[in-house]
Amino acid sequence: MGKSGGFTSMADAKASGHVPEVGVGMLGYAFMGKAHSHAMLNIPHMMYPPPAIPRLVAIAGRNEGAVKEAQKRYGYESYYTDWKKMLRDDRIQLFDNGGPNDAHAAPSIAAARAGKHVLCEKPLGRTAAESKKMRDAVGETGVKNMVAFNYRFVPAIRQIRKLVDSGLLGQIYHFRGVYLQEWIMPHYGTPMIWRLQKDQAGSGALGDLGAHIIDLARYLVGEIGSVQAMTKTFIKERPRGDGTMGTVDVDDAFASVVEFENGALGTLEASRFAAGRKNGQRIEINAEKASIVFNLERLNELEVFWVGDEPKETQGFRNVLVSEGYHPWWENWWPQGHMIGWEHTFVHEISHLLDCIVNDRPVSPIGADFEDGYRAAVVCDAVVNSADKGRRVQCKYE
Repeated sequence: MGKSGGFTSMADAKASGHVPEVGVGMLGYAFMGKAHSHAMLNIPHMMYPPPAIPRLVAIAGRNEGAVKEAQKRYGYESYYTDWKKMLRDDRIQLFDNGGPNDAHAAPSIAAARAGKHVLCEKPLGRTAAESKKMRDAVGETGVKNMVAFNYRFVPAIRQIRKLVDSGLLGQIYHFRGVYLQEWIMPHYGTPMIWRLQKDQAGSGALGDLGAHIIDLARYLVGEIGSVQAMTKTFIKERPRGDGTMGTVDVDDAFASVVEFENGALGTLEASRFAAGRKNGQRIEINAEKASIVFNLERLNELEVFWVGDEPKETQGFRNVLVSEGYHPWWENWWPQGHMIGWEHTFVHEISHLLDCIVNDRPVSPIGADFEDGYRAAVVCDAVVNSADKGRRVQCKYE
């Protein structure tokens, strides 16, 4: 009996007309619960034939009224108000952790020890030490594990990685990554929420936004060796629901210079105080033979400059529309030029994990496994450490 519902390979399963199911238990019903559930509902129709069909078995959350409504809305078979009880449900093979940061470690570790595969939202843990415990737990149990760094699954980003792997760019000199939002600026009147508290979030803009560009830097360029950084908290108190004031003890923004182990130089910056920026992520790679620019708010496009590509009188950056059938994942979508969006990254991401589960494939390097999540957390810790000490620090991976 193979791992694909009794078939020795997915090819055999497809040939027979049978596609296996993978039972899913979801923790969290808010932003990420919605995004992941939406993707799972679309996988059987769009990633056709799917590697497996996600069966929405159960969803868990602390607020019974809200989680019951989420069960009905997304079509889960059951709901729980205690994730520990949900993990005892034998119908579940994949645990999807979309809870807040302080609910990443314990449930994910328990799921791994219960023999369930684990998908966990980013950042993996609140610190590198917590992330290491999670990495070690999945390593000990052998379950498939993935961190939801969904921007690896933007076709344009995957196309950049293919160009890097092909050697066409030559030596990489620079990586620049920024991730800018505005939603906690004073004019929004954002109260004290969990994302502004270190004990729950771990960090602020660093873990919320910076973790994404740190992962992309590692994914596209290589391991980060050292960091020199500054962090800033602009508003140090926020009103609580009871009218009292609470102390904000995480960063509102950070900026850093990094050196990659391969010698490339990088800059990383994230802020939730960038007026007018709704989801402003931008990366740029400067290499020996080309420069490439990606803008998340135009996620189906790349700006590319090839060195010596044409006469200097007409040489410059050109816009490339990443929507052809031969581009990553596009064979599953629409005719050329008919755009896909942010939500489709989760379709690609979870479909990849399902394929890894039923066909026993490695999650990395296409996806980010818990090792990747741990290494991103080491860099996040190095940013905080550097800012505190006012000097350059080395990233120490274990």
